Amino acid sequence: MKRRIGLLGLLLWTGISVTIAQEPTTNKETADRIDRCKKTYTELFGGEALTGQGSDPELMDILQKFIFGEVFAIGELDTKTREMITCVTLASMQTLPQLKAHAGAALNVGVTPIELREAIYQCAPFIGFPKTLNAVSTINEVFGERGITLPLPAQSTTTETDRNSRGRAIEQSLYGNEIQEKTHDLPASFNEEVPRLLTEMCFGDFYTRKGLDVKTRELLTLCVLATIGAEQQLHSHAIGNLRAGNDKGTQIAAMIQALPYIGFPCALNAIRIINETKE
Repeated sequence: MKRRIGLLGLLLWTGISVTIAQEPTTNKETADRIDRCKKTYTELFGGEALTGQGSDPELMDILQKFIFGEVFAIGELDTKTREMITCVTLASMQTLPQLKAHAGAALNVGVTPIELREAIYQCAPFIGFPKTLNAVSTINEVFGERGITLPLPAQSTTTETDRNSRGRAIEQSLYGNEIQEKTHDLPASFNEEVPRLLTEMCFGDFYTRKGLDVKTRELLTLCVLATIGAEQQLHSHAIGNLRAGNDKGTQIAAMIQALPYIGFPCALNAIRIINETKE
């Protein structure tokens, strides 16, 4: 579904072709934005948007209309995916109060506890274990408040003997021999150990888990990398996403979903990289 978007000029700046004409905002479009904002906010949080209450009602008015009235209507992403994207960006930034709110919203729109946990686990290879543990503790608070029994069922599918081969199979399907080629000139032993660590931990320990498919994991990974500004890795994962089944439209929609949380510079840099990617 194509519609006039306020992001048009900035998307054109990145080199993205947009076929929608820029027209003045009409009263109907303003009403639509407000209606969408209120409807989406209630679906996510169960409360009411644009109340004019609190210590900073003007900022909340801008924020809610932009995020829930505009961003949530751009691109072909379902609400569950949007909330998982939001949760991994917030986990990556360690904005834990907001993560707690959106973890609850994710559950409200049908993300299962296992899917939410797996989305946060997927951050670990890219943001490190301490930040991931903080994020896991935050979503566990939400699970506890909802009466969800912990620990959740295990989702691991690998053993000590096959995590390398299983991880390598996924890695090669998405990236071929790129990681080995980029590390082959490291000093002796490191040129074997570094790619092995990545293959076994990132792909063997996480990408092989149940709860989320590889296609979803790879899209969430792209959002994490955009959040932390890892542009070199974004190039590789934009290709990996194409091979996993996420076309450029899906990837760009994911970046727009992340935009209100990570800011325009990081989101636009990622959009430019995605748009320029050739498999």
